[in-house]
Amino acid sequence: MARPTRMALLALTALLFSGCLAALPDNDFLPVKQACLIADQQAIPITLEIARSSEERSRGLMERARLAADAGMLFVYSSQRRADHGFWMYRTLIPLDIAYMDRNGVIGAIQQMPPCPSDRGRDCPTYPAGVPFYLALEMNYGYFESHGIDAGDRLSLESSDCH
Repeated sequence: MARPTRMALLALTALLFSGCLAALPDNDFLPVKQACLIADQQAIPITLEIARSSEERSRGLMERARLAADAGMLFVYSSQRRADHGFWMYRTLIPLDIAYMDRNGVIGAIQQMPPCPSDRGRDCPTYPAGVPFYLALEMNYGYFESHGIDAGDRLSLESSDCH
């Protein structure tokens, strides 16, 4: 009699585990868009993953081992975020830069964010924007500085601006 009970328990455990796996968000299916950063009359082409939903924005670049040199993630909000709203690096493995932008893609502030080594989210610092924003763009650490991108420059999602 113990054998059927053990098999039923194993089947139930497998069913519950597969349900948990199905609920995990997956970044592999975010929309990708070609864009460019415009600074000093130069257009720098980049490839962006677009995170629009709350779930996509919450997941962000967590647990990614790398990010291509000219790639990033654009976080899009339907309403303006306050200046004290920020991002954190919990479960993010790679150092990142973040640019906070208005609805027209004009950069208001840029911050650098090292990974948080803690296993507990509450021990990870947040990086408040310091300016109200609608868009936030994460790129590899040092990207904006090395390409001469600063506050006042802008992101364009229009391919005609990127030539």
